[in-house]
Amino acid sequence: MQNADEQVVPLADYQKLATEVEALKQRIAWFERMLFGRKSERFVPGEEVAGQLHLEFDGEQAQGVEESVRQMIAAHERKVPQVKDKVHPGRMPIPAHLERVEEVVEPDEDVRGMKRIGQDVTEVLEYDPGRVWVRRIVRPKYARVEVDENADQSQVVQAPAKDLPFGRSKAGVSLIVHILTSKYVEHLPLHRLIARFARSGLNIPPATMGHWVKVGAEPLLILYEAYQKLIFDTFYLQMDETRLKVLEDGKSLPRTQSVGGKTHLGFIWAVFDPIRKLPFFFYQVGRDHKGPKKLLERFAGVLQCDGFGVYETLNKKIDSLALMNCMAHIRREFFDAQSNDAQRAQTALTLIQLLYQVEEKARNLGLNAEQRLELRLKESKPIFDQLGEWLRSEYNRVTPGSAIGKAIQYALNRWKNMLLFLANGNIEIDNNLVENIIRPIAIGRKNYLFAGSHESAQRAAMIYTFFAACKHNQIDPEVWLTDVLNRIHDHKLSRLQELMPQNWKPAPTKTPAKA
Repeated sequence: MQNADEQVVPLADYQKLATEVEALKQRIAWFERMLFGRKSERFVPGEEVAGQLHLEFDGEQAQGVEESVRQMIAAHERKVPQVKDKVHPGRMPIPAHLERVEEVVEPDEDVRGMKRIGQDVTEVLEYDPGRVWVRRIVRPKYARVEVDENADQSQVVQAPAKDLPFGRSKAGVSLIVHILTSKYVEHLPLHRLIARFARSGLNIPPATMGHWVKVGAEPLLILYEAYQKLIFDTFYLQMDETRLKVLEDGKSLPRTQSVGGKTHLGFIWAVFDPIRKLPFFFYQVGRDHKGPKKLLERFAGVLQCDGFGVYETLNKKIDSLALMNCMAHIRREFFDAQSNDAQRAQTALTLIQLLYQVEEKARNLGLNAEQRLELRLKESKPIFDQLGEWLRSEYNRVTPGSAIGKAIQYALNRWKNMLLFLANGNIEIDNNLVENIIRPIAIGRKNYLFAGSHESAQRAAMIYTFFAACKHNQIDPEVWLTDVLNRIHDHKLSRLQELMPQNWKPAPTKTPAKA
């Protein structure tokens, strides 16, 4: 019998508590994996749990689904090539274009009268630290000995002052280019650069160093505006965002937007055109839809993104926008749900893996957009339809609050949008390309921690844009920036596209005129 002091827990409350306990277990498992486990999302069918494709269906339905999945795996299984003994390629050759400084080591013995029959040569790479030097521009002055009073002549003759890119700034183009590439390509904070210059005997105040960054970026603003107009003139873009702390008082900001009252949590938004391989970054004070909306209002086409709710808002507010989601994010939900329901999670992962095998096949064959769409309709669509049916059938069999339930719900909410990759061969199955271009920003902010102001955060977004474009076009950003800063001050506005990394060609060297 039940004691009078014991309380009966209602079934609804018990189920709620059980769901909360399960959710907490999933969070603990995730944190343990982040702290101690493998952080990659590598998945090999059958590696984690044996019998992962066995589903708790009834009778013929269970056999039908399981057999269908197994047949798809067998049909798309790649042949594993036999591993051959690797032949060591030998030591890395030293590039022939590098300057050689010859050092001849003669024997101690007197070799006079001997015949030289050969030599042994050893080449060793050496390095001299960066050299800071002073460019002295001297303009001699000359006085006329005889002056013609009737002619409009000055008594003093002197060459006109050179039109320098940065006016009276003490920093030349090469120095400013080195500072910008060191910070935004090599991710060195300015205080480390200051220390490096100090070791060379050049002491640069922090305020001066920050001013030089601003001076070097200002000529690029007009090029950035032209580039911004170009990036949205397409029908397919990918978009993502990442945080960036900005140094600010924070008193005028909502508490949710300030960090400790000292830095503001801003966001750099990334846009990527997968067809033309054009990256673009812009900074916004917040993470709401207002900033991106101003830019996307001029865009008409497919926007691929993750499941962040702001993109759903943009889709509702901009009629010309069609939303495409990301299979990699759907996959991630199931990967994290393995500790909750390994069989269901790994079934979904297996089917998603088959979809990616088709994408890999298309890349290896070098297919164009039309050929890739044809391959997808032939091989990906049956797998995609099978996965969709499985998601809908399993949704009512799982607890909505569990990790596997949330993963299935996440996929179903975005399943209609995912259909776009079966309608156009140009559209990628995920938005990994835009996430890849964000990585340098994530590395940089670990080193310099924050931007000095909202203005400097937008300036960083502009410089990251051009350096990312240089990377995609296999251009040395230091060479590109040096050439552009020397040319842009007298370049025609109607020909600004010539200076963009995707169109850029070095300025022709001037040959001296023949006498």
